Amino acid sequence: MDVDHSGMTFKDRQDAGRRLAAALLEFKNRADFIVLGLPRGGVPVAYEVAAALNLPLDVLIVRKLGYPGHEELAMGAIDSYGGVFLNEELSQNVSIEAIEFEIDRQKRKISERQQLYGTVPLNLQGRSVILVDDGLATGASMIVAIQAVKRLGVKTIVVAVPVAPAETVVKVRNQIDHIVVLETPEDFAGVGQWYDNFDQVLDSEVVQFLGKVNLKVSAGRAK
Repeated sequence: MDVDHSGMTFKDRQDAGRRLAAALLEFKNRADFIVLGLPRGGVPVAYEVAAALNLPLDVLIVRKLGYPGHEELAMGAIDSYGGVFLNEELSQNVSIEAIEFEIDRQKRKISERQQLYGTVPLNLQGRSVILVDDGLATGASMIVAIQAVKRLGVKTIVVAVPVAPAETVVKVRNQIDHIVVLETPEDFAGVGQWYDNFDQVLDSEVVQFLGKVNLKVSAGRAK
């Protein structure tokens, strides 16, 4: 299932989440599914999806590995379970020492976020997941998230994002069961250009969204 609409600009992440949920209604009330938001920007989007579909919500912490001197450019990503993905085209020009330094730095960030959010290891064996972010650029963070949930034994993986360039969608689609993307612009310069309001999401807001959703948030967590 691929969904692609054109000409959309989103008011904010929650507006994007509500529109995204409308394209995911076939998963409403599916007891085997859980929505996982990628912090921080993906969580407000995931909250709206989980609320509309009556599904539990949790987070999968993924950190991009910033290219030296251009930290906003992802040369790869890591997840909270130790998985690492490197974009060979970018990382081949970076020394092993610099890559290891960035991995260690982001591992510390993940540990800090786990403590802030109060997260515990997810029990996803035999379950199905909807992975949600506020958009994809290189796709590095989403790819490492996909690899993480595969290692955790999920049954079905759905990726749902408001916006992504077509080439990234192809890259991600090859690794999963379904993908839903509302906008695949040809003139993609960055996720933020497709939002009227793209303010940074705070860690405190992530905690609020996780606590706000009136669902059994613990359903997908390890006992």
